[in-house]
Amino acid sequence: MKHNKNDLREMSITFAISVAEVCKDIKGNQVYKQQIIKSSSSIGANLFEAKYAQSRADFINKLEISLKECSETEYWLEVLFRQSLICEKEYKQLNNVRGTIQRMLIASITTAKNNDNKSSKQ
Repeated sequence: MKHNKNDLREMSITFAISVAEVCKDIKGNQVYKQQIIKSSSSIGANLFEAKYAQSRADFINKLEISLKECSETEYWLEVLFRQSLICEKEYKQLNNVRGTIQRMLIASITTAKNNDNKSSKQ
């Protein structure tokens, strides 16, 4: 299935909202909640920043930061699940969406790097 950058942006917004909604039901553990809300919302924030990148390298850098935030979110999801702060269903649903976003980011980064290599050889 082919996705475009708008799909990725929309998915990142929906994902950040879903994470925040799940965190509303978690009692205590403010640090965990703050960290996962920050990392999950940063995925999309960096995607939006990439739209106004100053160069191809800056664009790629913003996408790579989004990818790192996606990885950090995976960590916090695992922590919340292992601490029984979210149920297995929530964990799997969120992690599935996160994984889709991650794959889309990797594909976007690969494409951007390949396009950058093509243009530098001309």
